Amino acid sequence: MLEMKVMGIAIDTRTGSPIVVLHDLENRKALPIWIGSAEASAIIRKIENISVVRPLTHDLIIDIIEKTGYIIDRVEINDVEKDTYFADICLKDKKGENEIRIDSRPSDAIAVAIRADVPILIGTSVMAEGAISVNSQKEEEEAQEFKSFIQNIKPSDFGKILGQNNESDQ
Repeated sequence: MLEMKVMGIAIDTRTGSPIVVLHDLENRKALPIWIGSAEASAIIRKIENISVVRPLTHDLIIDIIEKTGYIIDRVEINDVEKDTYFADICLKDKKGENEIRIDSRPSDAIAVAIRADVPILIGTSVMAEGAISVNSQKEEEEAQEFKSFIQNIKPSDFGKILGQNNESDQ
């Protein structure tokens, strides 16, 4: 498995759907995964360190897990079938003796992982199916342009783009 980090969120210009983009630690491969607007908003809130008064769903999940005697060890995006990705949130008891795997949508697993500051691991078959190379000069320039675009996106942009008002989540 390959460890990846969240590069950011982009919008599919054809469909208006959010895409979470993961990249490997050497910035040689990127993996785009189409996700829902609520999950995109949750990921952006964490990336931009936007705090809310009450815990959101992914914060609540982490709190429940920790209060039951487990910790989140990692998330794994381990399979893809017909453009649908599959993930597990991997828990360990606080002694590190027992592991539990919880089936999850990748978007939720990623939102949990960035909040819990745990590794996001991608299976080799998933990388072979969906990863793109960012090695060439042109690809590097496009990747830099994309990174610049992502750094300027705000959660409120999703309401504008999708014709919704996401501020009710706060």
